[in-house]
Amino acid sequence: MVHKLVAALGLLAPTWALLRFPCSQLTVQRLDPLVNPGQNPSAHLHQVVGGNSFNTTMNPATHDLAKLSTCTTCQFSEDFSNYWTAVLYYRAKNGTFKRVPQRAQDNSQNQGGMMVYYMTDALFDTAQKSTVTAFKPGFRMLVGDATYRNREQSRKWRQLTYTCMKDASTRAPETINFPTKACPYGIMANHRFPTCWDGVNLDSPNHQDHVAYPESGTFESGGPCPSTHPVRLPQILLETVWDTRGFNSIDASDFANGNQPFVWSSGDATGFSDHADYVFGWKDNALQKAMDGHTYVSAPMLKTQNVATQNQCKVADKVNEPIDGWLKELPGTNPVVKREFTA
Repeated sequence: MVHKLVAALGLLAPTWALLRFPCSQLTVQRLDPLVNPGQNPSAHLHQVVGGNSFNTTMNPATHDLAKLSTCTTCQFSEDFSNYWTAVLYYRAKNGTFKRVPQRAQDNSQNQGGMMVYYMTDALFDTAQKSTVTAFKPGFRMLVGDATYRNREQSRKWRQLTYTCMKDASTRAPETINFPTKACPYGIMANHRFPTCWDGVNLDSPNHQDHVAYPESGTFESGGPCPSTHPVRLPQILLETVWDTRGFNSIDASDFANGNQPFVWSSGDATGFSDHADYVFGWKDNALQKAMDGHTYVSAPMLKTQNVATQNQCKVADKVNEPIDGWLKELPGTNPVVKREFTA
């Protein structure tokens, strides 16, 4: 169902700022209220952060995350949004699978989860001067496609990448396929959402058509929005660090032979199916105030909570199935595509 804003575009206030904050893991289960609303279980496993009103069905007409959530796993306690991605598994030579753990950044004590960014300019531009329009209640979107399995398909998503981390500070180079060598610190999955909006629809049937990437260049290079999507949004960047260190010495010959042993919970061993979902849920006008604050990373106008409180926020499992330990098959019995990497 397509939802429309009542406010005219001319009444939307320009904003600029950059937020960077950790969100602990809320749940890991086979639910996807955006792509498969009401379906329990959904096709493949997801890891979710944010507000605890995450559910099988989240109808935007009745499901106000900020009002229905009683806690959030995010550092900013006014952010009840939900963010989720697929889950990474290690596939052994005998065909069994084991879930790859997530590790927090910045040596924090957050349990799993991811780092979330909202920005108006390139990540390391401390000025953050560009004008953007903050998201509105009911806004939701999806980036990537769980069915993609080759490079040509994935070119549609310019900024879904992986970083093979040497240490905690590694941010380059980035690739659009899984790393083809063992990564000493882990694999970072980077999800940059589209930053241009049609200015009318808070969602679209495929959760993609109401947003777009810049017409040319990228958000970081200041690329212009297409005429069909003229409203510039903050860029949401999700960084998830998958702690692959414990698997680097197992079946080490895989990488040497041109293979790689990791697979998404969707059954993709190429990396091209990477995707992420976002459902807006900031309380009142908290995000608007933060983006109006002219700040870089710090946000004194927002309420924060400690890591222990973040880690305590959970939702009950609605799907009864094993997801940990050595599994004979992926949750949902998703078949795995050919393991070999093709350049």
